Amino acid sequence: MSLICLKNLSRRYQMGEETIHALRDVSLEIERGEYVAIMGPSGSGKSTLMNLLGCLDTPTSGTYELNGTNVSEMDDNELAEVRNREIGFVFQTFNLLPRSNALRNVELPLIYSGMTFDERRRVALEALTAVGLADRVTHKPNELSGGQRQRVAIARALVNTPSIILADEPTGNLDSKTGDEIMTLFEDLSRKGNTVFVVTHEEEVALHARRIIRIRDGLIASDEAVKH
Repeated sequence: MSLICLKNLSRRYQMGEETIHALRDVSLEIERGEYVAIMGPSGSGKSTLMNLLGCLDTPTSGTYELNGTNVSEMDDNELAEVRNREIGFVFQTFNLLPRSNALRNVELPLIYSGMTFDERRRVALEALTAVGLADRVTHKPNELSGGQRQRVAIARALVNTPSIILADEPTGNLDSKTGDEIMTLFEDLSRKGNTVFVVTHEEEVALHARRIIRIRDGLIASDEAVKH
């Protein structure tokens, strides 16, 4: 069974009199452990696709099965539960709490999980160690470089052992050398069995993935394996 199965997924928005077709009848299967880049120009539908994959939005028609569960007809509360359990998000702007240290930032998603304080600490420390930041756990975001902040954000995404990691322009605020380091980290995570999606408009970022899906005008324009 595929980890992700999209069947004829469409998303339409009403803008006054006009209907915007953000996604049109997209069908797609993603296996566990794949490393996929989603590319497309502005307005192509790639962000809409990411929002649907991340359970931040629901389709107008079609079905989305994640881990064998049909999430396309869930209400907001059910979707929030799926997001907490199944999806780790990494954003361009890091989205860290400025007054909390790295360990506390990474612990946050675990607070509602029913874990004890000590367990949360241990799991958060493991996640920070996995991204190479074991020596920065007590540092606050303003004491870290951009690359280190993004690593904290990745550790936070990993801490719930989600089914998928969704990264939206994860190198957008980083210089090219640091961006390369972050993309290498995603490669490592993929090799360890994590399913990784990177949404990007940069070709060199996409080429780190194993598969590139290009979206244009709400449709899949191409879906190709990357030769490494």
